[in-house]
Order: sequence, then C-alpha cells, then structure tokens
Amino acid sequence: MNPFCTTTRDYDCFYASVFEAENPALKFLPLAVQQKQIVVTCNYEARRRGLRKLQLIKEAKKVCPDVVIVLGEDLTKFRDASKELHSFLKRWVWGSRIEKLGFDEVFLDVTPMVDYNAQCLNRNDLQNSFFQLDKSDPTVGFSFDASAFWGPTYPPAACSAIINLEKRLDQLTFSRSLDARLILGSHLANYLRCQLEEHTGYTATVGVSTSKLLAKLVGNVNKPRNQTTLIPPYLTERDGQGSNVASFLDQHEVGKIPGIGFKVASRIRAHVLGRQPNFETYHELENTDKVTVGAVRSFPGMGPSKLDEIFRGGGWPKDIGTKAWDLLNGIDNTEVAVERAVPSQISIEDSYGQVDNLHAVRKELLSLALSLLRRMHADLIHDDKGEEDIMFHRSNRANTDMPIEEKRRWLAHPRTLRLSTRSRLLPLPDGSHQVNANRVSRSCPVPQFIFSFNKNVETLAARLVDNTIIPLFRRLHPDKSGYKLSLINIAVTNMIQCAGPEQNSVGQDIGKMFRDRDNGTMRSLCPVSAHASTKTSNARPNIVNTEPVTPQHWSWDQNEHHSPKDVIDAEAKIVSDDDEIHQWASDDDAGSSNSATPCDECKMCGAHVPRFAAQAHAIYHSVPR
Repeated sequence: MNPFCTTTRDYDCFYASVFEAENPALKFLPLAVQQKQIVVTCNYEARRRGLRKLQLIKEAKKVCPDVVIVLGEDLTKFRDASKELHSFLKRWVWGSRIEKLGFDEVFLDVTPMVDYNAQCLNRNDLQNSFFQLDKSDPTVGFSFDASAFWGPTYPPAACSAIINLEKRLDQLTFSRSLDARLILGSHLANYLRCQLEEHTGYTATVGVSTSKLLAKLVGNVNKPRNQTTLIPPYLTERDGQGSNVASFLDQHEVGKIPGIGFKVASRIRAHVLGRQPNFETYHELENTDKVTVGAVRSFPGMGPSKLDEIFRGGGWPKDIGTKAWDLLNGIDNTEVAVERAVPSQISIEDSYGQVDNLHAVRKELLSLALSLLRRMHADLIHDDKGEEDIMFHRSNRANTDMPIEEKRRWLAHPRTLRLSTRSRLLPLPDGSHQVNANRVSRSCPVPQFIFSFNKNVETLAARLVDNTIIPLFRRLHPDKSGYKLSLINIAVTNMIQCAGPEQNSVGQDIGKMFRDRDNGTMRSLCPVSAHASTKTSNARPNIVNTEPVTPQHWSWDQNEHHSPKDVIDAEAKIVSDDDEIHQWASDDDAGSSNSATPCDECKMCGAHVPRFAAQAHAIYHSVPR
C-alpha cells in the first residue's frame, strides 16, 4: 500500500492570510496580493465579489473597485511564515515526515502513527478510542470515535460516516483495513487543523488519502477551513461496485491533475478535441476547450501506448505517455521525500520588460546578488546564541561581566554559482509578442569571500557582481549589443554541509560538543524518542495531553514557481513544462559507507558518534550527573 498521506492545502489563501495576520481588519475586506501586473491570490471575501487568481490588476479593479491591493513581490514574510507553520506541524508527526510544496502546502506521511494506533483499537468499543501521539507515553493524545470518519468524505453519501460497520467488525483484519486507516487519518487531520489554528491563527484545508496525488486533489473539495477523506473502494469491487478513485478523478479537467503540466495537457486536449484549444494568458480556459479525465480515459483507443504515440518525437521523454496515463488513473507511488538540513540550491530571479545594456544589467544584478546573499544568510547560517569560546572565556572573562557573544557558523557552503538569462524574442508581424521559455546559463566556482562575516552584505554583493557575475555575463553574452533580456536568474548550487552537530554534517564540530557538555546540553546530540517539553492547551477534540512528538529531520521537494523577485527552487512550484524542476536531495544516512565521517551507534544512548570521538563520548556517559 502506498504511504498514507494527508496534504494541508493552501493554508487557506496563504499569501493573503499573512497580511491578515499582520492586520486583522483586512479579513473583512476584499484583499488581493499583487506581483507584477497580476493578482497572485486573493482572500475569500474578494473571491465572493468576483476576483480570482492570475487576474490582471486592471481587470480586478473593474470587477471590485474597493479591493485592497497589497504588494507581494518581496517573499520574505511569506517564507518566514511558511517556515513557522512547517516547524509547528513537524513537531507532531513521527519521524517528521513532512514535505513542503511551495510556501502554502505540505504533505504529511502519517503512516507510522496510523498503523500504530490501528493496532491499538478495541473493536468492541470503537466509539471510545484514544489516538496516541507518543509511543513512550500513552497519556499523550486525544479521544475519538473510530467507528466513523471525521468531517466530509468523497463520495458524500449519507452512509459514508459509518461504512458497513458490522461487516468490518466481522473481519479479523479490521485493524489493517483501509477503512480503519482512513478513519484514523481523518481524526488526526482534524486534530492537527485545530492545533494549527489555535496556536498560529492560520486555518488550513486538508485532504486524506493514500497518495500525494489523491490527497492533494481531494483536499480541494471542501474549502476553506475544512477537510475531505477519499473513502474506499479504491478499486472496482467483485460485486461490481465502481472505484471511488475513478469516479472522483473523471470529473477533473485534465490540466488540474498534479504532474500533468501545461504542454502535456494541451497535447492531450488537442488529440481529444481534434483541434487546438484556444488559450489566452491570464484567462481561464473556455468550457468548450475543457477536457475531463473521464473524457480522456473513455476516448476510443486511449491507453498508455496511445499516449506514448501522441507524445512520440518533439523531444518528449520516451515514457511520458505511460506516466500521464498512471496519473489520470490515480496511480502515484512517489513517497513523501526526506528533508535536507539545507536546500539543494538557492536562486533569485526577476523578469523585465527589456534589459539591453550593461549598465542596466549591472543594476539588476546588484539587486539580485544582494537578495541572494541575504537568502544565504537566512537559510545557511546558524546562530549559536549563548555559546562561548572556552579558551577566550578562561583568558578574558574570568573576572569580567562581558556579555556573551552570538556566534555564527555556516551550515553549508555552495560550490557553484550559476547565471541564467532569457532573451525577449522579436514581435510577430501582427505586433503580438512571442513567448520564449528557453534559458541559457553559465556556471563558475563560488568565490570564497562571500562567506566572510567581516563585511556587510552590500559590500559583498557589489564585489560579487563586479568580480564574478559580470565576467560570467560577458561569457554568456559576448555580443555587447546582441541581447534583449526579459529574465535574469542567479543561483548557488552544489551545497556541501559544514562541520556541525547534525548527523549528516561533513565532520563534527567537536569544540561545540565539549561546550555543550560543559553547559549541560550534551543530551541534545542523542535522539529523543519521547516528546517535547512544550505543552499545548486543550483544543476541540478531547485531549488528555497535547505534548508534540519530537522531530527527527525528514521532508520533500517542491514544484511551484513563486516568481518574480526571489525564488528558492527547493520550495518552488514550477508552472511551465520548460522550466527546470529543482529538488531537495535526500540526506545520506549517518554512519553509512557514503558518509564523509564514519560513525558508530552508541549502545547507551543510540547517538551516531564519529569513531575518532567514541572514547570522549564514552567518558561523557561515565561522568556522574
């Protein structure tokens, strides 16, 4: 069975919600967030008055003259809010199996939690069940009714709340049944939604199913501030009952299926319709041009081989038709990805009407380089607050009350700097502009001076542009008058983790280990399997104790392009088939043969300790505490 997943969808108008959190009065007004000349999102009050995503600003003002428009090109506040919500949810999920999709969506693989609690169910008293959130403490969790789903389901039948309970009770394998797992998942989803809203103020809509594809789609059924569970059967039954997965997917437009991009959907539509669909940027597809999944699956001769034939040639991957057919049938075996301690790359870009001279290029590169360095400082630097250098302390602080310095260290060093540009094509004879999705790029090693803490970021950005990026640009565009740029992107890639206490760091910060021991915090190096000490107050479910489970670093990759100003590819959702798709690479297991530092597991505390530090670690355990 696929990993059991829930997807927290959209945090309910996430971009608008961030502004509403800053100014609660905006919740009752039509609010639109602007990037460039379009509405990237709007709150539900604005949608009620006729506004929609990807609407031109001038059109939005005509539809709703009293709309409040706020600029959202600086993604810093959205990124910070997303990290805060991600960290909050991560504390609750065993193994921290949580994967980000852009800023506003996450996948939670709660398979271990559901499986464990399914085994603990009392089939004779399902109505008085208890969901245990901590294996080591049976009092941490909440009570629930395991005989019924929580919240809406698909299909929304009157009997969907309790599905043939007597039949299920006759099964010896009830605790392993899909019904039981989905019921538990629906109650856990409700509990997490309540905790998120109570402690952060953000609302969310959740989908519950067995794969990321189905959970994401079913989460769109009941919005906002709600959830939906896709109930069995997932396959056609022997008694002739149809699959709920098929009936659910068949009503979706083919372009709405995650994983099927714009060009793939357009090619499928053209084949089914027998003509090219009319499509205009920033406008919704006409009803006459829409093609549902059901129409594709029932089209004469349609199947994986037929789709492979449709996409044959033209540079398409060989098996793209088969993959598209799987998605149209709800088959998605991708797992919730493992989280990296640092992103695989960081990139910043902006689009322009036209940049055609070196002076203008340098001006834009300075702005992008400054944003890039600030992002690197935010994502790749750790502040060791309260840590003291022992030798400095002994020699200079013995008889003084000097304040403790805040020390900073790099979590990782990128090795490669990449510059990418996109040129604007000449207008067509009718005056319309051609769309150019092709980028060209050049790379070089990252100069080491950008890792200095002795210079401010403005100075470093100017030096980076003049000494490194401008020469790279001249290699990319040797003809001084031969470019008209519509996009510039700079990125740092090929991250190499630095020494630190993390399991997957290249080497271990031994000085920090001994400082932690002297400060009584050495235990932080040992894995904690119980729960965090932060308690939460009672939410809507009957909660005995709400201490969140301690995380153990996992997560996912992305696919959303959050354009214009700054983009981190590991958190971005790509909306064009021609754009690069960048992923968060998974971490190597500590102590594996591929690890830079061989480690052994401590038999006393379970921590992975470098072999050269094994003796010191053993002494740590022998010291009375």
